[in-house]
Amino acid sequence: MTFSERFHEIRTGFERPFWIANLSEIFERLAYYGAFASLALYLQEKLNFSTEQTGTLTGIFGGMVWFMAIFGGAVADRLGFRRALSIAYLILSVAYFLIGSIAADWLAPIRNAVPLDLFVGVILVLPALGISLVKPCVVGTTARASKENVRSIGYSIYYTLVNIGGAMGPLFASWAHRNLGVENVYRVAALFVFAMFFVVLLFFREPRKPGDAPPPSAATVIKNFCVVLGNYKLVLPAVVTGLALQAFAWTHPSVAIPWWIWIALLAIMLAGISRFMWFLVLFTGYWVVFWQQYISLPGYIHRYISTQADVERVLVTDGLTVICLTLAVNFLTRKVPAFQAVILGTVITSVSWVILALRPTIWGAVLSIFVLALGEIIQQPRYYEYIALLAPPGQQGTYMGFAFLPIGIGSLIGGPFGGYLLHHYGEVQGRPVMIWWVIVATGLITSFALWIYDQAFRIAKA
Repeated sequence: MTFSERFHEIRTGFERPFWIANLSEIFERLAYYGAFASLALYLQEKLNFSTEQTGTLTGIFGGMVWFMAIFGGAVADRLGFRRALSIAYLILSVAYFLIGSIAADWLAPIRNAVPLDLFVGVILVLPALGISLVKPCVVGTTARASKENVRSIGYSIYYTLVNIGGAMGPLFASWAHRNLGVENVYRVAALFVFAMFFVVLLFFREPRKPGDAPPPSAATVIKNFCVVLGNYKLVLPAVVTGLALQAFAWTHPSVAIPWWIWIALLAIMLAGISRFMWFLVLFTGYWVVFWQQYISLPGYIHRYISTQADVERVLVTDGLTVICLTLAVNFLTRKVPAFQAVILGTVITSVSWVILALRPTIWGAVLSIFVLALGEIIQQPRYYEYIALLAPPGQQGTYMGFAFLPIGIGSLIGGPFGGYLLHHYGEVQGRPVMIWWVIVATGLITSFALWIYDQAFRIAKA
């Protein structure tokens, strides 16, 4: 096939909904990563949260998106993509506007009626409600609105545009932070996604194909969740109890929950979970390390390197590296078995923070994120390949849906973990560089645990 023939296939192989959905995804990612890039500085320097509270709240913002995504696909299928997308962008518009208005006078009655960290935590969960609908809609539209012969290219276009939005987000946040004030990063983000609300309403048409599978019900999703968990009669009560205790701890900060209760709940969960869930739990350590670029790094740079540093611009490094080097790195590592690539990527991401520990400068931070992104490129596609191999016949979709769990859990754990490290080693001990050595150790322990898992549960072709 000649180049012109292939170009004609691509030009005619995608229906209009494909382009509208993927265009809107650029601005959704731009708004999300712009909001994430400025969040730690906004919480600590504008709203005066402590380093530990900042870490926890930043982790909530980054983590809840991936939990909600498990159920977002079922909701989007039932509503229809056009309706779900428009609702999602309307929710995101309100959510980002509320985040930027946390300190506004008109919110004072609510703000003063509840604990401030609880009030802010609830607001930071709201974007997850919208994003959890956007992702399945855009991926589903890519499948339905592209012809069979160009569908794989369609997914490549989707992945590229996601990363373009992810790279543009911190740049936009940098400009808005410097010129409009950090709270207006969120108000401008709200304008971006509000514009996508009208784009969807005016130009998006529901993509439909004969033979589309009926959407799963919420009950089916919950049932699949129980199957993936393993012995859910052990795991679910422990999870629910843990979440209830955490909510109690947030609303009653003066009451200390005994450490042995957490150990007991963790032991119950580990005793009941399936082999697949064991893998997801172990791999959570990767994301604890990865998310520190948004959780710990902004405050570290401003406090211990330079108060004038443009943190948001530093965070552009990850997205740009992924865009520029994904194809080359994947080609070079194509012969590495899937699980070994996951372990290799985890090791590289972990040791990336050694650079910042040895060279605590702006360029040290940039180089650390560059190496971190190389690890991400190596492991990410092979991670999904391994899960596809691990899934029993007929359950690939279910397993892929739960592949996002470590990303969310890693952010929820990484938030308070990073906040504690900044407080303990930076504010208490005056040894801020130790933060990065502990994070490196966390990643290497994760890599070793994954290696042990591979030795115990190795499967063919992985």
